[in-house]
Order: sequence, then structure tokens, then C-alpha cells
Amino acid sequence: MSRPEAPLRFEYGIHPAQFGELTLPAGDVRAVAVVVHGGFWRQAYGLELGRPLAADLADAGLAAWNIEYRRVPVPADSTGSADGDSGGWPRTFDDVAAAVDALAGPVQDAVGGRLPMERVVAVGHSAGGHLATWLAARSGLPAGAPGAGPLVELRGVVSQAGVLDLVDAAERRVGSGAVQALLGGDPSDVPDRYSLASPIARLPIGAPVVCVHGTADVNVPIRQSERFVAAAGDAAELVTLPGVDHMALIDPSSAAWRACRDALERLLKD
Repeated sequence: MSRPEAPLRFEYGIHPAQFGELTLPAGDVRAVAVVVHGGFWRQAYGLELGRPLAADLADAGLAAWNIEYRRVPVPADSTGSADGDSGGWPRTFDDVAAAVDALAGPVQDAVGGRLPMERVVAVGHSAGGHLATWLAARSGLPAGAPGAGPLVELRGVVSQAGVLDLVDAAERRVGSGAVQALLGGDPSDVPDRYSLASPIARLPIGAPVVCVHGTADVNVPIRQSERFVAAAGDAAELVTLPGVDHMALIDPSSAAWRACRDALERLLKD
């Protein structure tokens, strides 16, 4: 089998974190997969986590758009009092929205129109699962909200152990206060931000969501996926992986990743 092309870097803004890497298959492009890395929205983690997944997806005929975005400094206090032009509310959300919209403009132009824009899906791990699912809900955001008015709409999402109920995650201090650092406070402090940012609060999403989650995950409890799927009804699916931990989902050699890739293929069926 021919190997994918080397990743192409595209900037969607002037901040050093506003860029993405596009990995194209060697042949025809069947679909586009937006890859959103996790790491509890913190600067300690970057899109290098998504590179092995992008290569594997490109090997299967998908164009993989692995995106970077502004993240919360480490350490960050529980109020999310980040200085300067770092991530958090609303910058992280503005960035991932702009990164996806760039597919329809400069990225598509640069690759000669090879990208089938009607077949764009997303896969995100942990905090990236939150962002990927939020991206699919953009068309339902009120005018003027971060991410409203998408140029690119997602056909579906695979959330890999995603943080999908931000209120519940904040109350249980998932990620040692990572949600509070992202949004700038507790749910009682900034309820409007939680309403706009939490995928469970944005139901109906407007696109199918497959939640893949391991029962041995101690980083993001499977409760997060269970609550979202219960609330979403037929618009979401839960794939439970017995005995699987948090990081197995982004290991391309694992059965856990194959379950995620299979879910993407189901979303792409005509």
C-alpha cells in the first residue's frame, strides 16, 4: 500500500498555536477527518498526540486535519486567570472553529480542491472529544457566540473518552479543576459559558456522535459518555470497551483505536 504524503502545515491565525497539519492519502481522498488532541485543554500537550492517528487515517484514504489551538497555561488556578493571549474561554473555542473553517478556504485552495467538504467528520480524545463534539454543535449556537455560523459542518463525531458534560466534570473536578481553568470559574460563577461550551447543553447536536470509552478509564470517567448518550437518545451511540484505559484509544496499534476508526467508517456510510 502506498504511504500517505508528508503532512502539510497551514496557519489559520497569527498566534504560534493557530495552525494545523494536513496529512493526505497517496490516492483519492474519501473523506476528511478533523483530529482534535486532548490533554485537558492545557499547554503541556499538543498536536503531536494526534500525528500517529492522522497517519493511520490517511493510510485508510482519509485526509486528516490535525489541529492545534491555544491552550490553558500550566499551572493554572481554578479560576482560569490566564494572562495574555493564551487559551481558555473564548480563545480555545474561537481557534478550533477557525481551524475547521479553514478547510473550506486556504486549505482546500492549497490542495487543488481535493477535499470532499460534504464528508467531513471529527475524532477527538479526552478534551479533544469535548471540542470535536462542540464543533458539531456550532450550527445551533446563538448569533454572536464563539464558533457560531460555521463555514464547515461536520457529518459526525467520534468522541474518544470525551469530556461531554462540563458541569458534571467541574463538580467532580475531573482533571483536577481543568474545566474551571478552561471556562474561568465554576458553573455557578459563569453559567452562560457552561451553557454555550458543554456538548450536553447543546443537544440536539445536529450530527451523530459515537462515544467510545473504556471502563478502566481513571482520567475521564465513563460516566461522561454515559450521561451524554442517555441525554442524546438515538442521535448518539456508546461503544463500551471493557478493561480499556484512557490512553489506549490513541494507540494506533490497539483494538481500542480500531473501534474508533470503525466508528468513523460507520459515520461515513452513504
